[in-house]
Amino acid sequence: MIQFETPKQSLAGLSLETNAALLAAAADVVLVIADDGVIQDVAVSTEELPSTVNQSNWIGKSWSDIVTVESKSKISRLLKETNIDAKPIWRQINIPIPRGVDLPFSFCAVPVGPKGRMIAFGRNMRAQSDLQQQLVDAQQAMERDYLRLRHMESRYRILFDLTSEGVLVVDAKNLKIIEANPAAATAFGETLRRLIGRSILDCVDGNSRTSLNRLLDSVKANGKPDQTDAKISSGLSKLTLAASMMHEEGGEFFLLRIANNQQPQPASGSAVQAAIVLKVLEQAPDAFVVTDNNGEVLAANRAFIEMAQLMRPEQAVGESLDRWLGRAGVDMNVLLANLRQRGSVRLFATTFRNENGAAIPVEISAVSVPQGEQISLGFTIRDVGRRLGSDNLTRHEMPRSVEQLTELVGRVPLREIVGETTELIEKLCIDAALQLTQDNRATASEILGLSRQSLYVKLRQYGLGNLGGDDN
Repeated sequence: MIQFETPKQSLAGLSLETNAALLAAAADVVLVIADDGVIQDVAVSTEELPSTVNQSNWIGKSWSDIVTVESKSKISRLLKETNIDAKPIWRQINIPIPRGVDLPFSFCAVPVGPKGRMIAFGRNMRAQSDLQQQLVDAQQAMERDYLRLRHMESRYRILFDLTSEGVLVVDAKNLKIIEANPAAATAFGETLRRLIGRSILDCVDGNSRTSLNRLLDSVKANGKPDQTDAKISSGLSKLTLAASMMHEEGGEFFLLRIANNQQPQPASGSAVQAAIVLKVLEQAPDAFVVTDNNGEVLAANRAFIEMAQLMRPEQAVGESLDRWLGRAGVDMNVLLANLRQRGSVRLFATTFRNENGAAIPVEISAVSVPQGEQISLGFTIRDVGRRLGSDNLTRHEMPRSVEQLTELVGRVPLREIVGETTELIEKLCIDAALQLTQDNRATASEILGLSRQSLYVKLRQYGLGNLGGDDN
């Protein structure tokens, strides 16, 4: 705290009334406090105190008796920390108002005169408190508005994804697609992942780019919606693109609606056969999925959607098939490597994880089908849980041949395969001994080097021999 440099000269000759007026004007509320904390005098210059508060009643009371409960400890610390040479410490003290909101003040105390007398200066903080409350109200209003926007965005996204009409949002500056729904990706014969980020001009063939560019320039210039016909880059279908302009804070965007105006052509024999095959695959009880050469799903039938516990087929398109296979990053790599090397895979055993986390034992057969420069992969996925039994995931029936043992590789840990191999050898040896001795168990136990009791245990274990009769 910086004091007056020459108080004896600059403040000399001031009367008691002048000093009292100066102190009263220095703050909104001024209290003269005795060393025991009792209020000796009060001066109020603020109009915030209501008429129900009689300041004259404060005289003779302890300072802590006229404040709220949470402010009493602050007053105790304020009185103890008071020092004439120290910087004043300001603390918020609340004064209760009958039938009203507590009035906030910021007080500091300065020791004056003998016997520990102090003067407490109080500044009215109602304006700051009101500003803080307005800030809190504004923040809550923003949060409510943000929540409403989130709900609106969710409804927009659901409608955007489920509509059967293709819709694209294109940046007017660089003509790049920034949003697209599944129907638009289907119309262009692409996945959503590959479509977003591409230039809209790259999605149509060379002859259609000029007309599309002219359409976008016209819509941007006059702001009126318009449309044009265009062929997609593969040239297999013709689309009608209707463009309109959108203005947002981030810039200008084109909204393109896509309609397939390809006239249906009389179906040829091969087209009819292809349609029948597609219908059969769609209705097949086994899951069937088509992916690109990297394993990203292009199409899936109804059985696959049900097995994966998805809501609609569009949720699978663009995802890697590895997402649902039992050993992530392992099974898919094995399948892709065999398809690239041999062209097909038969009865590959693994597990299938649905969206709920349940694991299903399956067998996968796959084939690689080249289409020009592109390669598509077809996967048939069959649920074999019923065939293998309910306890197949934890315990397998003992194989009866070396071929069955090798089929367990990849499905069963090596430790279990070794154990089952040991059981297979024991069973074959016991069976051979019984045949050699014409089912004479005593002789068979001697040949095998087992006690008769151990032989009986193994006979029961493997279900060999007829234990109902008398032993030889």
